[in-house]
Amino acid sequence: MYIPKIYKSEDRELMKQIISDNGFAMLISNKEKLWATHSMFLLNESGKDFYLETHVSNGNHQAKVLRDGDEVLCDFLGANAYISSSWYDHINVSTWNYEAVQIRGTVKLMTDDELYLHLHKLTYKYEKQQKCPMFAENIGEASIRNEMKGAFGINIFPTEIHIASKLSQNRKENDFKNIIKELQESPEESSRKVAEKMKDAKPVYSQRPQ
Repeated sequence: MYIPKIYKSEDRELMKQIISDNGFAMLISNKEKLWATHSMFLLNESGKDFYLETHVSNGNHQAKVLRDGDEVLCDFLGANAYISSSWYDHINVSTWNYEAVQIRGTVKLMTDDELYLHLHKLTYKYEKQQKCPMFAENIGEASIRNEMKGAFGINIFPTEIHIASKLSQNRKENDFKNIIKELQESPEESSRKVAEKMKDAKPVYSQRPQ
């Protein structure tokens, strides 16, 4: 994706946070034809490196054509909100603030044991916050392995990483503060989240996106 320099981030911790908080993301491939699937991702750290894990249904076109070494694109959208031009002290256009990550990488198909561990970790991540969590141990290995017959698991090893953090860094101080105020008063949780993100941003008001 195109990211103007002012909005481009190299913050790996921000990247990990966006992926962790927004794990239901897009798996995009272009083998035989363009295809995109919403799927659940996990970030797996290995020393200083990392890779992504996900799975799709065996009935999915991507499961039928993807093989080791194929290229895919993973798209994660983080906090985002509409920014009205009425919040500026001058005539301008409205825009959208957002954080996003795109990772291009190569595919490595999971073994059955890797897929089992992937589903085990995925279940733990989302069940641990439930009132009555149903962990993999409660379901039983036999039941999980039976359900695995309908799943196609892949690991994705990054070749390109793009991190966008567009938080009105190009706005004047008064406009910047007013945008935060308006977002904080929004009934939408995502807008209020963007306001909190902006408080930690480092505006450079004299710059404009190139």
